[in-house]
Amino acid sequence: MTLSIRNQLPGTVVTVTPGEVMATVGVRLTGGHTLTAAITLEAVTDLGLAPGSAVHALAKSTEVSLATAPVEGLSIRNQLPGMVTDIATGNAMATVKIGVEGGELTAAITKDAAAELALSPGTPVVALIKSTEVSLATA
Repeated sequence: MTLSIRNQLPGTVVTVTPGEVMATVGVRLTGGHTLTAAITLEAVTDLGLAPGSAVHALAKSTEVSLATAPVEGLSIRNQLPGMVTDIATGNAMATVKIGVEGGELTAAITKDAAAELALSPGTPVVALIKSTEVSLATA
């Protein structure tokens, strides 16, 4: 299956914490960082997820926000440090490619935000992704 979701990071499930309807799944990415996905219990069962399962963490580029430094006091679980490798700017929006340990992410942000953050290749950034915006696919 081919997907339009650009952000597909390989990893291994390290934890599954079930709730009543949803579960949080900790995924150790190839680069060593841990990502949290909040998915339904049904999805955990359907995918057969357990510690040691190989997965790909998926996130749409429109769900990736950027900061120029780590952010404290924030409910967003996933903060992946990286560096801008490329930026393409249009009239209203920009796509920013970020090299992170173990892969690459793309963030779709407004042109104004890219300008205000002074983003260019080589700029260190932190990619922020809510756990509810991370999907998992078995490898």
